[in-house]
Amino acid sequence: MPTFPAPPRALALVVLAYVTALLAAWAALHCASSMPPLMAIFLAETVATAIVFGWSRAFDNSSFYDPFWSVGPMVLAAWLPFSPLAGVLPVGPRPLLMLGVTVVWGGRLTYNWLRGWEGLAHEDWRYVAFRKRFPRGYWAVSFVAIHFFPTVCTSVGSLPIWITARSSAPLGALDVLGVSLALAAVVIEGVADSQLRTYRETKAKKQEPGGICDVGLWAWSRHPNYFSECAFWVSVWVLGVAASPREAVWTAGCPLLIIALFVFGTIPLMEKRSLERRASYAEHQRRVPMLFPWPPRKKHT
Repeated sequence: MPTFPAPPRALALVVLAYVTALLAAWAALHCASSMPPLMAIFLAETVATAIVFGWSRAFDNSSFYDPFWSVGPMVLAAWLPFSPLAGVLPVGPRPLLMLGVTVVWGGRLTYNWLRGWEGLAHEDWRYVAFRKRFPRGYWAVSFVAIHFFPTVCTSVGSLPIWITARSSAPLGALDVLGVSLALAAVVIEGVADSQLRTYRETKAKKQEPGGICDVGLWAWSRHPNYFSECAFWVSVWVLGVAASPREAVWTAGCPLLIIALFVFGTIPLMEKRSLERRASYAEHQRRVPMLFPWPPRKKHT
């Protein structure tokens, strides 16, 4: 069994933070029973985010929020089909399929985070950059940009989970497509994460500073892990379309918002940092596609 770099106390605090967030979300749902279902769900997610933010603020580390991205959708997919909000009993096969792929995706992503998280003494470099850029208003920026905005994105991206939770129609070809795409995304992301971890460990053993991971999937895409994330959220949308084809057009914005988050937010930050730290990264950008895997161009001679 692999060991986690974070000390047990730090992991226990994160678990406690999410338990308190879950209890607060449940209480919010109880108080919002007269609200429209989607508004009540978003209120509960906002309350849970606020609780996690409180833990981030108390321990001066915004990385408390990092698992929310993968844990939140799993909780939603596990709770919604059996909740009074869905109103469909017994639960049909489609919500269970959605639950299955969401747990496989979210469980692997959470495990990958655990394997890399070093504890409360460590904070994501992007958050450190925000601290330097906004020394006086950092915690306001942290709540809006690091905590609340990603919750909005995952809430919108998870809307198809709500649609499938209310579905009792028989399965069809779109369900097969959605599940296949989801599982392929999980496998590709798992392979990409494993290749990156192996590359970093090898580089650390050789004490080589800098360097560019251009092996395996990373030779075909500068960000294959983010490509897989985008593909997974598209698969969630496909399962939603399978449940209710008439809602295909307006729900297309669900995966598009998350894709936009990566393309216009996360990836540009990663690219800028790599350009600053790696002398040959501009040439790497010329050769290797940013997101969609494709054979790289030849090196200049």
